[in-house]
Amino acid sequence: MPDLGKYADMVLSAYAASLLLLIVLVVMSVMRGRRVRREMDAVEQRVRGNG
Repeated sequence: MPDLGKYADMVLSAYAASLLLLIVLVVMSVMRGRRVRREMDAVEQRVRGNG
């Protein structure tokens, strides 16, 4: 690991915040994808039921 000197805390906290944000975005995307898939399946079942 490179020597960050007096800025080590700031740089490492920025890395941690960025990593946390990426994790949150991925989790939110997966959750939304699952919800949309359930909604699409429900719509498809309604359409097939009426067809």
